[in-house]
Amino acid sequence: MKVAVVGATGMVGTVMLKVLAEQNFPVTTLIPVASERSIGKEITYQGNAYPIVSMQDAIDAKPDIALFSAGGGTSLEWAPKFEAAGTTVIDNSSAWRMDHSKKLVVPEINATQLTSTDKIIANPNCSTIQMVVALAPLHKKYKIKRIVVSTYQSITGTGVKAVRQLESEYAGEKAEMAYPYPIHRNALPHCDVFEENGYTKEEMKLVRETQKILNDKTIAITATAIRIPVVGGHSESVNVEFENDFDVDEVRQLLQESPGIIVQDNPDADEYPMPIYAEGKDEVFVGRIRRDGSQPNSLNMWIVSDNLRKGAATNAVQIAQHLVDHKLV
Repeated sequence: MKVAVVGATGMVGTVMLKVLAEQNFPVTTLIPVASERSIGKEITYQGNAYPIVSMQDAIDAKPDIALFSAGGGTSLEWAPKFEAAGTTVIDNSSAWRMDHSKKLVVPEINATQLTSTDKIIANPNCSTIQMVVALAPLHKKYKIKRIVVSTYQSITGTGVKAVRQLESEYAGEKAEMAYPYPIHRNALPHCDVFEENGYTKEEMKLVRETQKILNDKTIAITATAIRIPVVGGHSESVNVEFENDFDVDEVRQLLQESPGIIVQDNPDADEYPMPIYAEGKDEVFVGRIRRDGSQPNSLNMWIVSDNLRKGAATNAVQIAQHLVDHKLV
């Protein structure tokens, strides 16, 4: 099993390598790919050194699977070239997510749709993944009518530059700015760029990707995405209106029994999900589960997950594992 990791030195690429090792993914040959300035340098994976190679060298090596985390432009240019070489690409960028010919996959929800003909598979946005993992079993049971979500997103979703900005500001030093304003002791209602409708791309990803993954364009969704000075993961306040009524205890039970979810919901003991506990873990944590008394058939939840792991790297590796397990590569 030859596995290429494109963007191997980036934040998500580094975590992808870590997750591959933790999951004992059957890598026989690792092919790390990074920018031209990194070619020839080495990375260490499971105690062995591997030289970083160029895109073309990686294609020539004919990997079985390529995990991409190198930006949308890179994916649009290079993923089809890997596909032409017979490689199955799992892409973490936004490049292919809304392409009607490509599947947008969260393994707990829709991995069974994958076939051996799917050679470019899209990994959803981090904030979308954690929300749909929690909502999919509820949608199946009660049918979602409307979602109102506010996100409180980790700076790691922006990348290394944002982490350096926060660390520098925290230390009282001048930093290269990843954001238009300071992030330390601040909250920015600005994730990604603004679209003509006044929403950011991040907010519209939550709308479009959720409808695609749940295969239901009738779900009304509105989102506000906020960047906060946190490292461990994204948090989401989610209000859901269902077609059918529900029992809150049944909702908790349903979530507890669903794969990839840990329910932390005991307010009497101050038990609820937080990024400080989600960091480094692969699950989606759900708590503050309560009925919305202002609207019929409506529920409030608080959803937290490590955006670099389940929100990116872990989800991609889980897709790869599904392909291997079902002999689709």
